[in-house]
Amino acid sequence: MVIWQADFYRRPLQSATGEPLWELCLCDATGNFQWSSRCSQGEANSTWLAEQLQIAGGGKLPEAIAVFRPQSLTLIGAAGEKLGVRVEASRRTPALKSWLVEKAQEYKNEPNYTGAPYEPLVRDRPPPGPLPEALWGDRWRFASVSAAYLMEVFAERAIRIRHIPEDLTPVALGLPSTAVIPGVVLDGGRQSLKIAQWLQEASPVAIDYNPGPPNGLILEAGLVDRWIIATFEDAEVAEAGETFTQRKQATQGLHFLLIQPDDSGMTYSGFWLLQNS
Repeated sequence: MVIWQADFYRRPLQSATGEPLWELCLCDATGNFQWSSRCSQGEANSTWLAEQLQIAGGGKLPEAIAVFRPQSLTLIGAAGEKLGVRVEASRRTPALKSWLVEKAQEYKNEPNYTGAPYEPLVRDRPPPGPLPEALWGDRWRFASVSAAYLMEVFAERAIRIRHIPEDLTPVALGLPSTAVIPGVVLDGGRQSLKIAQWLQEASPVAIDYNPGPPNGLILEAGLVDRWIIATFEDAEVAEAGETFTQRKQATQGLHFLLIQPDDSGMTYSGFWLLQNS
């Protein structure tokens, strides 16, 4: 499947008439394909975008376009709808983000550079909010499994809701089968399926241990959403949280979230492979 990563946003540049310039940047996951085009703020609309997407593809459009910036999503989504191309909200656009950081430095050397404050990536994140009480579940814990076990069990066993992106598998990341993959397990009890369905809608991205006080687990979801999964003061759990963070660092940020109705290990309601971006 051909997927482009896209950004369309105002740059710290201006036209000859002093109007702010917007830039469309497109690339693929490898970075081998890169394409950009600029327009004045008055031209920044879905019609212009649709025309540029067709030009960039040379008549061959991708199956999907991934967009990480909330402010870009509506316009690119409207352009994609005109062309019959699916547009997905996703924080996982590493090739594009790396390119945008490089371009931010290049803008400073352009004659039409305004010097205005400019952040190439999305940095303004809202403070995390508490999960609704109905989604707390019965208990939670840190866990870990080998890369081999993860793929043999969670990728093969019947699970109601499962999200294992191909580019996040241990094999795709070049991790050995013996690599220890950290995760968080939530026993949801009777609310297990409800919790899994809510998470599916929220689109989990990553889970972070936040050392206190108070210590806590933060769920990163969607493009900028943040949720407090749990808070705790127990020293042993905090130590497990530190281990969880260290293991993520050793696996290129790869970790998992598992929802199950109980701790029997026999049935699962939801499973997500996650990665810090």
